[in-house]
Amino acid sequence: MLTMAPKGTKDMMPEEAYKWQYIEKVFADICARYGFSEVRTPVFEHTELFIRGVGDTTDIVQKEMYTWEQGKRSLTLRPEGTSPVMRSYIEHKKYAEPQPAKYYYNIPCFRYEKPQSGRLRQFHQFGVEVFGAKSMMADAEIISLAYEFLRELGIKNLTLEINSVGCPDCRKEHRAALKEFLKPNYDKLCDTCKDRYERNPMRIIDCKSPECQKLVEGAPMMLDYLCDDCKKDFEELQENLKAAGIPFVVNPGIVRGLDYYTKTAFEFVTDTIGAQGTVCGGGRYDHLGEELGGPEIPGVGFGLGKERLLLVMEASGIEIPENKPVNALIAYMGEEPKRAAIKLAAELRRKGLAIEIDCMERNFKGQFKLADRVGAENTVIIGEDELASGKVSVKKMATSQQIEIPFTLEDIAEAIK
Repeated sequence: MLTMAPKGTKDMMPEEAYKWQYIEKVFADICARYGFSEVRTPVFEHTELFIRGVGDTTDIVQKEMYTWEQGKRSLTLRPEGTSPVMRSYIEHKKYAEPQPAKYYYNIPCFRYEKPQSGRLRQFHQFGVEVFGAKSMMADAEIISLAYEFLRELGIKNLTLEINSVGCPDCRKEHRAALKEFLKPNYDKLCDTCKDRYERNPMRIIDCKSPECQKLVEGAPMMLDYLCDDCKKDFEELQENLKAAGIPFVVNPGIVRGLDYYTKTAFEFVTDTIGAQGTVCGGGRYDHLGEELGGPEIPGVGFGLGKERLLLVMEASGIEIPENKPVNALIAYMGEEPKRAAIKLAAELRRKGLAIEIDCMERNFKGQFKLADRVGAENTVIIGEDELASGKVSVKKMATSQQIEIPFTLEDIAEAIK
């Protein structure tokens, strides 16, 4: 057991790490182009933050959080990124500065759920949040960022689905109509949805139980109950997306899994890795700041799972470029050549070159095999004869061509670039 990772977690070995590094770099680059700055929050927070922010009717709070008592405090490993970022925004009084505030993050999250394809108990997310902007311009901006990011990675088989989940005012009428629709089949609802029936019946539409999914077929949808303000905003969002050249479909069934959403809800979905699944999802949450004890703070954002994203890329046949190659391996034989090799490796690395040197002190044949294994483009050979002559041999590994050059830093650096 000690030599096995806990269920629902996964090691990231070097042969996989370069893929993560690649998508992380692309994400950071595109966020910078859109004017977003990185924020980093603690890996655990006070449990109350998620109960009030995510909502106590959600599966996350009811079933999936890693929570423990520490003294008189209840602490929880973060199951999502938005509430901690909003908490930090309020704590540091960023609402008093010119708005909007535009943040992105790259974090591990933790949920106790059944491990499955693209979902783990420790998983990793990209996310962006825009605080302080009521305009649907902000909604279109983050959707555009997600769209361009996914497109830049080469993913083409995605569909953007959008919906409006309304505001507290227009939800009242929809809530009453939905409860009336479900009332005859209340006893057939799962236990979780029976609880949702009174507290947040819209969440029943999002239930994963096949039985509950059948019961909500033909149910009243929020789009038919939008107030004038929410209807206007949803129409504006669609116009903004059309102006940005981003294709979309309206899906009235999108609810999203967290209680804090208002108005905009959206998902990028794919069937590349089996049953249709969400690759990226988000929306607007104009009352989250107040729920957490801060002022009224309009907000909109999204989260995107890295594990699932990489699965989609793999299933789509997208090649991820490996890290830059090793410029050279320095092969040596003998004590003095070893010291010279160590010195040369240090100097070449200071020039920004990728250099390997054998820590096992193999013979020349073993070092040449190592050069092949690490993908070195060149092998610089230093022995007693080379030290005596003031010259080194450089072997081009792709062609086996070997040249002799002066033993100077500049000449060697130029030869192996």
